[in-house]
Amino acid sequence: MLTKLFLDFALIGAEWVMWVLVALSVLCGYIIVERASFLLKRKVDIDQLRVKLTSFLEKGELENAAKFLAGNDSMEARTVLFALRGNERGSHAVEDLVSGAIATEKTRYEKGLGVLGTVGNNAPFIGLFGTVLGVIGAFANLASGSEEAAKAVNYAISEALVATGVGLLVAIPAVIAFNVFKSRMKKSIAQTDLLARTLLSYLREDIGGENGGV
Repeated sequence: MLTKLFLDFALIGAEWVMWVLVALSVLCGYIIVERASFLLKRKVDIDQLRVKLTSFLEKGELENAAKFLAGNDSMEARTVLFALRGNERGSHAVEDLVSGAIATEKTRYEKGLGVLGTVGNNAPFIGLFGTVLGVIGAFANLASGSEEAAKAVNYAISEALVATGVGLLVAIPAVIAFNVFKSRMKKSIAQTDLLARTLLSYLREDIGGENGGV
């Protein structure tokens, strides 16, 4: 009874699996384009940004530094700006602010990456599932004993294998994009840490100078 039920389901065919893969490929394509555009707009020259920030800090022009960073929507600038606005609370508070800001920015930068990772890991299995359904249908037709069914088996099996190929075709770009975007995010985090430590070093230096003068 149960076997018959599953066989009837398999005989529906694998075409619906192909449509699922097509839908996933469109979704991944949208995410890849959106994330690439997002990261491209927020790409920064870290050396230039650090030099400019250092220049303001050396002169004690914290307000000008904040205005300069406010015009940049990158993780690096937003995190340091958030920390800079809390500088009066001391260097330890600034460290906490930096950690919290980076965590928030990671969420912003990771948007959609979970979908890419999931599709990249599972699309081949979805394609394989479609192939299995197609093979079951082909042999079920062969069992009918008709000559036409026997001739159609090889074609049906080759057609079913297309699902596996499409699954791989969907998975490979998703995995590549996932790794590229993850690498880009790690680079941004490292650059953010560099700028944050630059800010902290000047804040601690100022505190040390004030303490020394007391």
